[in-house]
Amino acid sequence: MMFLTLAIAIVTEVSASLSLRVATTAAPGKRPNRLWFVAVVVGYLTAFVMLSLTLSLGMALGVAYGIWAAIGVALTAVMSRVLFKEPLTWVMGAGIALIGAGVLLVELGAQH
Repeated sequence: MMFLTLAIAIVTEVSASLSLRVATTAAPGKRPNRLWFVAVVVGYLTAFVMLSLTLSLGMALGVAYGIWAAIGVALTAVMSRVLFKEPLTWVMGAGIALIGAGVLLVELGAQH
């Protein structure tokens, strides 16, 4: 159950971040659609509620936040590439891999 609530927290946080990009970006000659801020607020609120639930179910904060950060960074970078055609270079990919390795080390360290 802890990992399910953490997964929901991650997905809603990434969705909120992507919605923030849409809410603050406008096509040339047009204003941004401010209604997207509703999705931003709902997404971030849901993410923090689900993270709180994850912690209350017993997951250590360092582990939960590490997993959230690593997967969140990776998903946001990939989805930004797919949705907004933002760059995703091999150097960025290497950085994402290093973040993942760091989270793995935190998880392994928490088990000792």
